[in-house]
Amino acid sequence: MYLLGLDVGTTGCKATIFKADGALIVKASREYSVDIPHPGWAEQDAENVWHLLQAALCEAIARLDGGKKIAAIGLSVQGEAVMPVDQNGNPLRPAILGMDTRTDEQNHWLDEKFGRKHLFQRTGMPLHTINTLPKLLWLKYYESDCWKTARRFLLYEDFLIQKMTGISAISQCLASRTQLYDLSEGKWSDEILEETGIEAERLSAVYPSGTVIGELRAELAQAWGLDNCPLVVTGGHDQACGALGVGLTKPGLSMVSTGTAEVVEVVLDKPALNQTLEQGNISCYAHVVPGLYLAMTLNHSGGLILRWFRDIFCSEEVQQATETGRDAYDLIFGDLSDEPSPLFLLPHFSGSGTPWFDTASKGAILGLTFAATKKDFAKAILEGLTYELNINLELLRKGGVCIDELRAIGGGARSKSWLQLKADVTGIRVAVPEVTEAASWGAALLAGAGAGIFADAAQAAEDTLKIIERYEPNPQAVPRYGQRFELYREIYPTLVELNHRL
Repeated sequence: MYLLGLDVGTTGCKATIFKADGALIVKASREYSVDIPHPGWAEQDAENVWHLLQAALCEAIARLDGGKKIAAIGLSVQGEAVMPVDQNGNPLRPAILGMDTRTDEQNHWLDEKFGRKHLFQRTGMPLHTINTLPKLLWLKYYESDCWKTARRFLLYEDFLIQKMTGISAISQCLASRTQLYDLSEGKWSDEILEETGIEAERLSAVYPSGTVIGELRAELAQAWGLDNCPLVVTGGHDQACGALGVGLTKPGLSMVSTGTAEVVEVVLDKPALNQTLEQGNISCYAHVVPGLYLAMTLNHSGGLILRWFRDIFCSEEVQQATETGRDAYDLIFGDLSDEPSPLFLLPHFSGSGTPWFDTASKGAILGLTFAATKKDFAKAILEGLTYELNINLELLRKGGVCIDELRAIGGGARSKSWLQLKADVTGIRVAVPEVTEAASWGAALLAGAGAGIFADAAQAAEDTLKIIERYEPNPQAVPRYGQRFELYREIYPTLVELNHRL
């Protein structure tokens, strides 16, 4: 039998079916939108996501040869998004996504009530609009009728588990991303729940990643074309699942994940809650591997900027891709100069991520002349994202976190030129695993552990890991990008006051 990893991100979902040795058998995906009803808001129709996820599932299962039996299903999901649901698990309003920035008022209240340092020490989550907690407080104050009516407040993992089994359950990993979870006690924080008026029974029960919650409902198994009812198993945050999928099972190992957002994850043996990481807004939360933790940097925009550039400026390349069957991104970003772009791009299209977490920051393009080309712009996008990555890596090193190699996953891991650029800008070796769909594989590993196929998901991840390529920093390119990086690091401080006035 096979293992199914479901990866439910911010702008798309994937259903990926694996063998127990990590071989990818079949994959299907769907894209969906992020709704922006007001400036700074970011919402999503969770029922539509569920509908499209099922469409991807049905496509993947239909393409299976032979028996259509799956042993277990694991979940890798976007973090922080929250939705109030009724007693049947149906959303009462659109989900409020992590990238939503409407909750400055609630964060000011949290700072006055608890203090940002105390919240960070308790939960590992810096004070920011990304967190689930201030979103719940916003709902409580501004949509009181919805707040009173809601039976529970779910994230995507427990929303989907309830859809599949009828049981409301969430992993410790994802729960620890909410700012409602006490890292030291390993449960929902009694102090935070009491002070904010959030009843524990309105949150899902918390389980370790890899825990069997129940069997897939028979009517869903039949509708999807399955010959059995697989086990449904807790997974975790998509970045943590990706970390497991590329063998980040020991302290000190790290990865860079480029999807909708760009994220660095570093494995820790205990929560890193020092002042440097606190001031740099580096979050720390429970890994899907028991007993381990992850430090995480974040750039909200990441690959979402590439999608924006494709959709707004690259209609010719999209049409050519449709006609030839090639990937539009390969046409746009596949033939760029080896030299640094004459342009700079500040990739703060949805505010800044770490280390500033400045929701008022904006994207910017600098250096424009009549000589600028679309290719210059495309290269500047990749460079801006990579310079932003390097700022966060420097902060991690300052906080005592050693990084010798970055394992690359997500869409960005398919671009050889971008991988080499990452090595040249950061000065760190970049490694590419054979399975770049690491988040799906991490979810499948947890499913396999829950089903008893693996005695230990972490050991299975190590046993199946294959590094197929490594990119070493180019000695000639490193100083060229180093000079450009020194200019880049001045852009945000130079523009910050102006952006706040805007």
